[in-house]
Amino acid sequence: MDNQYFVDSLSLSPAALEKKHRLESDPSSRKSHMEYLPGMEVIESDICDKVMAQMNSYDYSRYTAKDVKAALSHENCTIDDFKALLSPAAEPFLEEMAQRARIETRKHFGNTVYLFTPLYIANYCENYCVYCGFNCYNKINRMKLTYEQIEHEMKIIADSGMEEILILTGESHSMSDIKYIGEACKLARKYFRMVGLEIYPVNVEDYRYLRECGADYVTVFQETYDPDRYEQLHLMGHKRVWPYRFNAQERALMGGMRGVAFSALLGLADFRKDALASALHVYYLQRKYPHAEMSLSCPRLRPIINNEKINPQDVSESRLCQIICAYRIFLPFVGITVSSRESESFRNGIVKIAATKVSAGVSTGIGDHESKYTGKESEQPEGDEQFEINDGRSFKKMYKDMADEGLQPVLNDYLYV
Repeated sequence: MDNQYFVDSLSLSPAALEKKHRLESDPSSRKSHMEYLPGMEVIESDICDKVMAQMNSYDYSRYTAKDVKAALSHENCTIDDFKALLSPAAEPFLEEMAQRARIETRKHFGNTVYLFTPLYIANYCENYCVYCGFNCYNKINRMKLTYEQIEHEMKIIADSGMEEILILTGESHSMSDIKYIGEACKLARKYFRMVGLEIYPVNVEDYRYLRECGADYVTVFQETYDPDRYEQLHLMGHKRVWPYRFNAQERALMGGMRGVAFSALLGLADFRKDALASALHVYYLQRKYPHAEMSLSCPRLRPIINNEKINPQDVSESRLCQIICAYRIFLPFVGITVSSRESESFRNGIVKIAATKVSAGVSTGIGDHESKYTGKESEQPEGDEQFEINDGRSFKKMYKDMADEGLQPVLNDYLYV
């Protein structure tokens, strides 16, 4: 992309504004969201076909209370049982679902809850996703941390006691290239026992390089599994290519990553179908790569800059709880992460039932951990945040709250030999 889109972070050129308007008003001006761009690796896989066949045939209106009761009575949850648990018919059975989910969680995870923190190292982006605060047309302060600034931020976080970090960037190949991300991974290895990445999807060899640099796992949000809705929301950039994004986790596993995480951004489309597809994406890949660690995130759409262009579906807390409990019953071994998008009270409750991992000491801005962690005013400039968080507890407060609830906070359980 021409750097005119973000050299001046608070203005857009007339040409950029004209292109933005054309993309919004004329679908024929957009490149096909199903066609790979040059340089994108195509892999042979049947996972997508399996997931989409199940999602497209899912009619949740046909499930009844009898189906839900049957699903809860089965020792092993089948795909059809899972569909019943996601259906509206299951809403009156939320208490029974929570009890079953809690049993499964305790059976496989005990009373542990894992803590991590995200670190955004850049917010430049070359995509036009209408719901995202980082999108290339939003008038925000753009920033990319230098290696010295990255290490400074990491040291501050590590000094708090945190042992796992998730490195994030905006999706800009030019401003946050693979070498830059790889060097960030190498720095993270100096301070943390576990290093995750949430970056733009890349090819197998790039994932292999990032693994060699120290990354342990990769998180990719599909956003929505509905290709038609996806096309309406992603108007430009590499992220527009739906199938390349879908296959990102499999490419990461082929590149040697130890683990992968999945998510839809609930509220962008039909949240029940997106929840079904997210879990089935895990389900089928888990059978193909049984050695891999897999997890699900459960974010709902949060307020962001210029977010007046979409009409999100209502995913209430009770519906989110239903989805998370259904995930746990269907995939008892899978980690479930609930982010700081959710309230303190919701996160305190859901970790007792089904969630196994929460973020703490969160900032979605760029370069502002010194002020948040130490109270000192940062001497370096800061970049704007991606979205508003709801639970702003510090790492120490989160650790104490989890322990006070009778849970066992875990910072890392992986030994390198």
